[in-house]
Amino acid sequence: MEDENIALNSVLGLELNRVFFAVRDTANKQKIIEFARDVLQGERDELVDSASPENPAG
Repeated sequence: MEDENIALNSVLGLELNRVFFAVRDTANKQKIIEFARDVLQGERDELVDSASPENPAG
């Protein structure tokens, strides 16, 4: 399952990169950056929550 997540994240990262460079407008690029940061922060928060003593990982 983790290998599938890694592969999916790689594909999504490549697609985000492609879209970023296809967009010409700086304001839209900033929106893409903000969106990516929000997604990454959400992922980090989920990892921290899953590793907390109340919810041991594994």
